[in-house]
Amino acid sequence: MNTATITPQISRDKFGPFRSKRLPVVLILFVLAIWPGALGEMTRGLMVDAYTQVAAFVATTLLIFYGVERLFNFELGAALRNSKGWQIPISALLGSTPGCGGAVVVVAAYTSGNVSFGAVVAALTATMGDAAFLLIAVRPDTAIIVLPLSFVVGILTGFIVDKVNKTDYRGNVAATCELAPRIGKIRLRDYAYVATVIPGLAIGISQLMQFDLEATWGLLLPITGLVGTAIGLLIWAVSPVQAMTNAQDAPFTRAAEETSFIAIWVIGAYLAYDYIVAFSGVDLKDLFASVAPLLPLMGVLIGLIPGCGPQVLVTTLYVNGLIPFAALMGNAISNDGDALFPAIALNPKAAVMATLYSTIPALILAYGFYGFAPGFG
Repeated sequence: MNTATITPQISRDKFGPFRSKRLPVVLILFVLAIWPGALGEMTRGLMVDAYTQVAAFVATTLLIFYGVERLFNFELGAALRNSKGWQIPISALLGSTPGCGGAVVVVAAYTSGNVSFGAVVAALTATMGDAAFLLIAVRPDTAIIVLPLSFVVGILTGFIVDKVNKTDYRGNVAATCELAPRIGKIRLRDYAYVATVIPGLAIGISQLMQFDLEATWGLLLPITGLVGTAIGLLIWAVSPVQAMTNAQDAPFTRAAEETSFIAIWVIGAYLAYDYIVAFSGVDLKDLFASVAPLLPLMGVLIGLIPGCGPQVLVTTLYVNGLIPFAALMGNAISNDGDALFPAIALNPKAAVMATLYSTIPALILAYGFYGFAPGFG
């Protein structure tokens, strides 16, 4: 059997260390942040919120996860290969963990012949991608329902698919894949980013405890949020990483890189929502209420779009009370986040078919909640 190895290439462009497609985004955000008057003040406030409410929690979670993984030298691929009858539950568990890494590991294991196709479906059904970080940070009461429910649905869907699906999508090529370039030693910016996480996490926790942030933290609040955001934007602007980091890199580096990637989507979603509310004159609540029966379907369909940006936006709409829990639940089940990009690179047929299979339980749950528990969540 042939083995195809996919090796990422670090692109170089005329901006040198900066990535040409990312640099304009950073410049636009910088201009918005320093703009005089209400626009600049709002932008800076939203950047502080994005960092203290989401990014600091994401970085802490990733540091713990990657630190434990490094400490115990735990290899997920080997665990899946040796798990036999537990492959589907383990795959669903990997998928339901925040972020996209677990789902990609399962797809790679399937392509290498180590797990069943049902395990892939279980992982992609259970995953909420990076949107899970936002939900955990802002609405933990909802996350504690959505993530376990997605896990259970992933397991059930995986077992059913293994019973009914008789097609092997692996073909005759097994792929081994290093999806991310190796960065190497910990950089100064990694230490700087993690250093801002400490006060950022403390501020975020105090906000959850409903402290008066300005009275408690004073100037440390905007300084922490804006400095953390600035470092994250710099990391993202020069990073060769698409979404996931190389497993051989240090936890500090992986947390800084992946949190910066997630934070850019959160900032975008926060700005998009608040700008529309403040400057467009459109009443989003009335607009969405006018198409209420279609919202669960829209959540499911948006979930089919690869990438975390659309899914983070759906979660942002939910936490702001604009869409019902049914739409969020449908999106959570149908979306694969950034996991779909490397999954397509590894095995496009398996990735597409698994996504289509996950649409069925997504529709069932979305309209189940809409019809029988419309006020839930």
